[in-house]
Amino acid sequence: MFLGLVLVRCTPDHQVSSIQVDNTQLFHKSVKQLTDIIVYDVFSPPVASRVYAYPAIAAYEIIQQASPTLTSLAGQINGLTNIPPIDSTTQINTSIAAIEAFTLLGRQLVFSVEKMDAFRDSFHNAWLEIGITPGQLEASQKYAREVVQHINSWMDKDFYKETRTYPKFNIDDKDASRWEPTPPAYIDGIEPHWNKIRPMVMDSASQFIPPPPPLFSIEPGSDFYKEAMIVYDSVNQIEKECYDIAKFWDCNPFVSHQKGHVMSATKKISPGGHWIGITGLACKKSGLAIDKTIEAYTLVSIGLFDAFISCWDEKYRSDLIRPETYINEYIDEDWKPILQTPPFPEHTSGHSVVSRTSAILLTQIFGNNFEYIDTVEEEFGLPARSYDSFLQASEEAAISRLYGGIHYMPAITEGIKQGEKVGKLIISRVHTQNQPINMSTIQ
Repeated sequence: MFLGLVLVRCTPDHQVSSIQVDNTQLFHKSVKQLTDIIVYDVFSPPVASRVYAYPAIAAYEIIQQASPTLTSLAGQINGLTNIPPIDSTTQINTSIAAIEAFTLLGRQLVFSVEKMDAFRDSFHNAWLEIGITPGQLEASQKYAREVVQHINSWMDKDFYKETRTYPKFNIDDKDASRWEPTPPAYIDGIEPHWNKIRPMVMDSASQFIPPPPPLFSIEPGSDFYKEAMIVYDSVNQIEKECYDIAKFWDCNPFVSHQKGHVMSATKKISPGGHWIGITGLACKKSGLAIDKTIEAYTLVSIGLFDAFISCWDEKYRSDLIRPETYINEYIDEDWKPILQTPPFPEHTSGHSVVSRTSAILLTQIFGNNFEYIDTVEEEFGLPARSYDSFLQASEEAAISRLYGGIHYMPAITEGIKQGEKVGKLIISRVHTQNQPINMSTIQ
C-alpha cells in the first residue's frame, strides 16, 4: 500500500466521479521509478531527456483538463495536437489516468519493462484497496491508453527512430583539434545525430549557436594553451570544497573502471535525472497538488529535451578536443582528470546548458530565492548540499566541470548562456496558464 494514496470526498472529477484520489505522492514515486530504470538501463543523457519528456507531456495533457488554472500544450509545442477529449459519460478519474499514461508511456521507452510492470501492478492493487471501483479504474486506464496512442503518433515523428540507423561518429584523426575517444573505455561519440531530433519549442537545433571555442593551438602562451593550463592547474591544486562540488555534479550515467584486464562500471544518475530530482524536491517542499506537480515536471522535461538538442548540435559542429586528450598530449602525459571524461566532444558543456535551462524554468515556477537542500545524490553515496536558489545551483553545476577536469572554461561560460536562452525561449512560448509572463523576473 502506498502511503501517498488518500481517499477524500470533493467536487466530482470532471463531473464523472464522486471520488477523487490525491495521487501526488504516487506521481512522484512514478517519476522516481522511471529515473531508477533509466539509471539501470544506462541511457545516455540526451536519450534520458526524451524518456522523461513524452510521458510527462502525456500526463500533463490529461491532468490539465481537470485543473482550473492549466491549459493545453497543444499548438504550443512543435507538432502536438489536442489529445482525445474526456467523455463525460464515463467514470474517468484524471489523476489516475495521468499516472497511468505516464507509467505506460514510460514503459514503452525503457528496456527493463518488467520493472515498470511490477510497479504498475502494485499501485493498481492499491487503488482498488482504497475504494476505487473496477469500473472507474478500467475507464481511467482505457482513456490513458487512448492518450498514449495519440502521444505515440506524435512522438514517432521526432526522427528518433531514423537516427538509430545512422552511422557512428567519424573520428578525424588527421586534425589535432578534433575530439577523440578518451580512457579508460574509449567509447565512440554518443548521439552524434541528436541535432536531427525535432525540438519541443525551439525552431531548430541551431537556433542558439554559441560563439566558437578559442582557436586551437599547441603553442605555450596561446589562448587555447592557457585554457588547458587553467584546467590542469584547477585539478592539480584543487581544494576539498571544489573536489566535493565536482563529485556531487558528476552525473555520469556510466563510469568505467579498469583493473588489470577486467573492466567494470558504475551506474549513476544523468544531469537531466538530477534536475528532475530537484524538481521533485521543490514540488514537495512547496506542497504542490498533483496538477501543479505534473506541470513542474513537464516544463523541466521540455527544457531538458531542447537543451540537449541545442548543446549536442554545437558539440558535433565544433568537434573539439577534450582537456584530458590535450593535456596528455602536450602538457603532462600522466595527468588525469578527477571525473571521467564523457564520450562526446567538448564544446559546449552539457551540464552547463541543461542546468541553466532547468534553473531558469524552476525559478519561473518557484521564485528567485527558493532555498532547498539537494538530497538527490545521497543514494549514490554523496552528502546533500544546500542552495539559496536554482540559479546558484546551476552555476555550481557548471563550474564543477572545470573542477572535475573535463571542460575548458569557454565551454562552461558559453554553455550557461546557451542554456539561459533555451530556458527563456520556453518561458516566452509555452504558457501552461492563462496569464502573462513577466520576463523581467527571470534573471
